[in-house]
Amino acid sequence: MTSPFVTQALAHENPDDTHTRLSAGSNMSVQALLGKRLAVKDLFHIAGLPTSAGNPDWLKSHPIPLSTHSNIMQLLALGARYVGKTITDELAYSLNGQNIHYGTPTNPVVPEHLPGGSSSGSAVAVALDEADIGLGTDTGGSIRVPASYNGLFGMRPSHGAVACDNMVALAPSFDTVGVMTRDLSALITTMTHLCKHPAEPQTTEHKNIDLADIKLGVLHDFINSASHSTYIHAWLAELRKTAIDISSLDFPLDPTLLSDVFKVLQGAEIWQQHGDWIETHSPHIASDIQTRLDWCSTISAAQIEDALNKQQQFKVKVANIFDEVDFVVLPTTPGIAPLLNAPEEELVVYRNTLLNLTAFAGLAGLPQIHLPKFKINGAPCGLSIVGPKYSDHKLMQFASLLDRNGL
Repeated sequence: MTSPFVTQALAHENPDDTHTRLSAGSNMSVQALLGKRLAVKDLFHIAGLPTSAGNPDWLKSHPIPLSTHSNIMQLLALGARYVGKTITDELAYSLNGQNIHYGTPTNPVVPEHLPGGSSSGSAVAVALDEADIGLGTDTGGSIRVPASYNGLFGMRPSHGAVACDNMVALAPSFDTVGVMTRDLSALITTMTHLCKHPAEPQTTEHKNIDLADIKLGVLHDFINSASHSTYIHAWLAELRKTAIDISSLDFPLDPTLLSDVFKVLQGAEIWQQHGDWIETHSPHIASDIQTRLDWCSTISAAQIEDALNKQQQFKVKVANIFDEVDFVVLPTTPGIAPLLNAPEEELVVYRNTLLNLTAFAGLAGLPQIHLPKFKINGAPCGLSIVGPKYSDHKLMQFASLLDRNGL
């Protein structure tokens, strides 16, 4: 079984020593995460430790960071215990969870299937009970997807609600920082402290809600596109027995529109971020990721302008949806994780289908929580609740309400 953690040679320091050094002097009075083990995706900088971003050539060509990502410092101040850096897909530009250099972390639930990425190591560490909190990033689905494949809770926050300092960026207009956990309470405790609405007072106290307060929208085209649609419909049938107001939404799922728009905008930013480094250092990168990077270098200004126009049209449609409902339900992924030995061409087609689901939140900067509700032949999958931008705390409250009511 391939470990989710980067090698000790790469880490250069014992995790316990790193934890002691980073947490020294912490005086936060309420340690809400006391003893919770924290696994950190190897995109986040930790002072004194190298950051590989999943690629040895990146590691060799970048200095050891002098500063630590602020969310790591906050989680340690809340009592979390650092246990190590975790493997990521190269530059975080994949949803498969594979890494040709440091190994593909083994999905502990279904070892013959992909672990999902790019926050693969953090997800697997939590699923193996080697960590309680898996810190990751989500640009195009890199928390939501591995959470689904490993049977975990996962949250992508509103874009801009959680700090993205001192880390390797992928596409800053879409990059977010979130976590994966085995239980919902740990996710909510962690994300409640990390999420800061720019227009809200900095407090973790928020208005209580009840199931009867909630209007929930159902995106049937999205749900029916998933292989586990019957499971989601059965869950919705149970939900209809409660006080929640549930309505069907007329929002057709275009087979490629969302994924195509997202890929262009993300790809243009990726090349802006990393194009010079790639051309200067000619790094050894996995063939599927390299193919996408080569395509990123060809994106034209006209393509970007067209994609931006379509993104704005999508945002207007989404705003209209949230004028009618508080949250929407959609599948997190098209189904269970693909097999490890799936042909590359098959994974390319699957990626487009997957991005069509994950881009719903990504293009509009929305918060999304994955709920690990189902298993198909032992393989995990689930559904997501998505809210309007900066509804992070209310979204977490709703997820907690569902959990407390056994839904």
